[in-house]
Amino acid sequence: MSLLLFASIGMLIWGIAGFFEYFTGIVPFIHLQNAAYPDGLQFVHWLLITVSGGVFLCGYFTRWKWTPVAMVTMYSNLAVLCTIQTFDFMSEQWGYTQYFVEMISYMVHSSYLLFSSLSKKRFGFNN
Repeated sequence: MSLLLFASIGMLIWGIAGFFEYFTGIVPFIHLQNAAYPDGLQFVHWLLITVSGGVFLCGYFTRWKWTPVAMVTMYSNLAVLCTIQTFDFMSEQWGYTQYFVEMISYMVHSSYLLFSSLSKKRFGFNN
């Protein structure tokens, strides 16, 4: 659960930094925009990352019952976005190995949130 918490903090910071660069053109700490992505896709990219991090953090700290379901929904949206980015806009910085690692991580995280006793205890969610 701690790993998901730290990953969500990282996603929220990364998403906010990406939006900052997207809207201002100022590089926050490293260049985050991918020139291969159209502006609309880039916006959805930062939106999903920011919302995913925020949903988990809010759900974690408030012990919101529906956090596991909300995160599975967020992970599925991120998986669709990643699929579009990988197969429609493949750039040299992204490849099939990273794609499959990301897909597997979404499945592992989703399964953990839905089925682990620690998650069920934290959120009071019974599937």
